[in-house]
Amino acid sequence: MIRFALAGNPNCGKTTLFNSLTGSTAHVGNWPGVTVDKREGVYKKCAEPIQVIDLPGIYSLSPYTPEEVIARNYVLDEKPDCVINIVDATNLERNLYLSTQIMEIDVPMVIALNMMDAVEKQGDKIDAKALENKLGVPVVAISALKGAGLAELMEAAYKACKAGRSGKTVLENGALAHLITDVKIALSGQGVDNPLFHAVKLAEEDELEVKAHKDTVKMVEEFKETFKDDTFGDDFEALIADARYKYISENFSSVVTKKNKEKFASTKSDKADKVLTHKIWGIPIFLVVLFAIFHLTFSEDFLYLGKIFGFSSLEELGVDTEAFGGQLLACFYDGAVFSPGVIINNLWNNIIVEYAFGWLVNIIAESGMSVWAIGLLNDGIIEGLKAVLSFLPPILVLFLFFSILEDSGYMARIAFILDRMFRKFGLSGRAFLPMIMGFGCSVPAMINTRTLADDKERAATIRVIPFFSCGAKLPILTAVAGAIVAYFGVGNADLITYGMYLLGIVSAILAVLFMRNTTLKGETPPFIMELPAYHAPQFKNLMIHLWDKAKHFLKKAFTIIVASTIVIWVLMHFDFTWHFLEDEAVDKSILAQISMLFQPIFTPLGFGSQLNANGWVFVLAAVSGLIAKENVIATFGVLAAILGGVIEANAEGVGEVARMIDATGIGIPGLIAFIAFNMTTIPCFAAVGTAKAELMNNKSYHGTLIFWIVSSFIVAAAVYTIGSWWWTAFIWAVAIAITAYLVVLYNKRANAKLNDHE
Repeated sequence: MIRFALAGNPNCGKTTLFNSLTGSTAHVGNWPGVTVDKREGVYKKCAEPIQVIDLPGIYSLSPYTPEEVIARNYVLDEKPDCVINIVDATNLERNLYLSTQIMEIDVPMVIALNMMDAVEKQGDKIDAKALENKLGVPVVAISALKGAGLAELMEAAYKACKAGRSGKTVLENGALAHLITDVKIALSGQGVDNPLFHAVKLAEEDELEVKAHKDTVKMVEEFKETFKDDTFGDDFEALIADARYKYISENFSSVVTKKNKEKFASTKSDKADKVLTHKIWGIPIFLVVLFAIFHLTFSEDFLYLGKIFGFSSLEELGVDTEAFGGQLLACFYDGAVFSPGVIINNLWNNIIVEYAFGWLVNIIAESGMSVWAIGLLNDGIIEGLKAVLSFLPPILVLFLFFSILEDSGYMARIAFILDRMFRKFGLSGRAFLPMIMGFGCSVPAMINTRTLADDKERAATIRVIPFFSCGAKLPILTAVAGAIVAYFGVGNADLITYGMYLLGIVSAILAVLFMRNTTLKGETPPFIMELPAYHAPQFKNLMIHLWDKAKHFLKKAFTIIVASTIVIWVLMHFDFTWHFLEDEAVDKSILAQISMLFQPIFTPLGFGSQLNANGWVFVLAAVSGLIAKENVIATFGVLAAILGGVIEANAEGVGEVARMIDATGIGIPGLIAFIAFNMTTIPCFAAVGTAKAELMNNKSYHGTLIFWIVSSFIVAAAVYTIGSWWWTAFIWAVAIAITAYLVVLYNKRANAKLNDHE
């Protein structure tokens, strides 16, 4: 199959183009030997199917980051049939730097002049034909966001791949042209592929080229002895970079016609950034945006209209909520207008999930199977699945909002804003990008720490990523928060959920501050990042992201979760002699006895020995979550079916947790501490495996496991004790102050020893 590689700078629209070209055929894996995402898909609208490979976003083909090495090696070694170089038309000169490097490789190449709609909106013009003549490769104007020009781009790339191309350099008239030509001739004589590219890189004394061509590099060293530049001396890498930028500026500025002749005229994005990235108001605005997301997703009183105007409930209005019409209306309103997220959740649970599983439960109950088989199917598998599936809508709604923030360009601004604050804690703003990915899933977030240059910074980031609650933890937050409101009649579900997310973020910052000043102390690397222009996210791309998330969730629900609920149900219905137990004797089961054994350990956290005879259920749920966090609510679903009791609640999951409250006597501080523990403790097995693969060594990995256990106990204990006895806040404050003092003292002594040694 023909293979096209997509190459371009970060934020040039490459991923948007990839999604538009490949759609549902796209899949994600890992590049061989590394854990950087490898995205592949198939384009089917050409004369023959074309495999499209989305290379990591890079600024150059120099081996400074894993992404640059991957992109470089793929083009050189895998020899794609064509490279489509995506160029951000709004930043033409900067983007063409990479283009001039790819042009030096003997590979067919097409320039995709992206974001032309933004250029035209500004009133500017780019002469694509003139640019094509100057570069000597096809140039096609496109808008990946709007899908314009994509067919023409792929046709041009298909035609180019059939024609072939030899490398060409823009350095042919530069100061090092003679050296590059001589090295190219030498490499050609050695039978080296792509001799021009390797010659230029060898002239730069690129570390990969020096290792690969130890004999030929002597030509560069000899040339250095006779060459001296007034500006760069014998730094050939800087000299070549300067030559590229000068060539681009002198030769390509003429293809651009700007409406506003001012070189640094403010754009709409610049004006928006004056507010959104303000050094004082930037973070408060982000917190408001974050709260708005949680309110739109979880609030049962949209814009607090119910509290303001005191609307009547459906019961007071005489609506029959048992009838289908009443059930449907109750999905939208019941004394208050629900938020969009709650409406979608209610429709999914009350109409789709309830009816889909309801008839199946009745069929199984009336099938004549043995009692244990009916219990396993209905109370074990189905109740567990219902509890997990009930949270698919809020997960997708929340993920949709975060995708909008990311695709619009706002998330890049948050990384920029937080760099100022994070740098004080020993982290660059680049570390925030993997952390914010943790809101979706810890696994790709940990993988993304590969972009961090410092091993200690990477280890600290990996350790706190689980504190940014992933989609799998969302059911725990929403179910427990909803149950607190439903059972105790206090609080507000969206405020509780929002507060727990903030608790995770604050805990992460405090943990990083501690680690980067003690065990993982190191230099804070510089952070350079291009801020993309704001733009409206593409609906198609958002839907592709949501579908990928839904597929991942459903796959886990019908594999790991089903297997876990079966194991949990079986171990809760058999004792150590493997005698089958009825629901009434569940406290004698294998799981109950093991959970009771460990229950006292969780007493400082509020869900230990202080609870009644059924208090072990929270220990069991927390431990089951170590496999997959969705198991926590699945376990509650199984337990609720066994322990019985009826608690009125709008959504599945909430009712199950409310039954656990009723059965155990746990209080609000203990429930909040239960959320905090699950947010900060050892994440799922998949995340643990990823952390082991990404960390420096086994010592660091084992230290990370201990860190998760200790930090989760500390955070949960603080939440429980302060929630139960407010005055203990002063004790915790003193403990934090003493710890801070000891850290400062430790650093002073360490610095003194270092100075004495020097």
